[in-house]
Amino acid sequence: MDNFVNEKDYNLLSKDKYTFSVLSRIIGVENEVLLSDHESIIICFTGQPFPAWIWTPDEASEDDMGRAYECARKQGFLDGHHRFNMKYELAEYFINRAKTEGLTLSITTNLFAYDCLSPVAPATEVEGKLHMCTQEDLDELVDFYDMFHNAVGIDKESREQYRLMAEEKIRTGSMYFWEINGGKHVASCDWHPVNDMACIGLVYTREEERRKHYAEHIVYQVTEMVKNEGFIPMLYTDADYAASNACYEKIGYVLKGKLCTIG
Repeated sequence: MDNFVNEKDYNLLSKDKYTFSVLSRIIGVENEVLLSDHESIIICFTGQPFPAWIWTPDEASEDDMGRAYECARKQGFLDGHHRFNMKYELAEYFINRAKTEGLTLSITTNLFAYDCLSPVAPATEVEGKLHMCTQEDLDELVDFYDMFHNAVGIDKESREQYRLMAEEKIRTGSMYFWEINGGKHVASCDWHPVNDMACIGLVYTREEERRKHYAEHIVYQVTEMVKNEGFIPMLYTDADYAASNACYEKIGYVLKGKLCTIG
């Protein structure tokens, strides 16, 4: 296994461009662990609190899955403090293999990957408008990062780290609020490019403002924006959260792939 990636790896990931769009992006930045045989295994770990990504091809051989498992073990990932994003077939192998060794792994999150080639305007009208975040919104944006990650219960960071992330989003002009009543911000949404796609995320509505269709409108407008800029809009969702999935499907998102998080 090499500690670098090359064009072969990007070509391999292009076959799973939706489910592994995040991996396609993060293999090009600094990582704690980056391993590849440039044929059937790619492992990438940016660092805690994020999960390690492990890519194997569809219908991977048992030998390939075994090598992926041994690489995870060698890196110390089977210590009970790490999570992994992978295809279901590999997840089943990891869970069963770990059980024979007295370890317990299980699926913690089922993930869907969607794209949206033809956005559909929300059927329900709501008050408000899209607002691109500026430096004046920094403190509130940090609050939204905090609320979002507390709600999903994963990838939690310090408020100092959220502030750095928020500053970068403001700098790139890729973070938005839904604004009502002349200045109240009730929902958030951001996006970032991944090759020819734009991954939409940080979709969060304040608890007291839910069931008012704000999420539909902010995601729709951001989706239209990135599509008009030449990107294919895509996003990940928790497959078990029916409400958000229904919201995305209403505005034209189509299921393209499935993977899971185990830990």
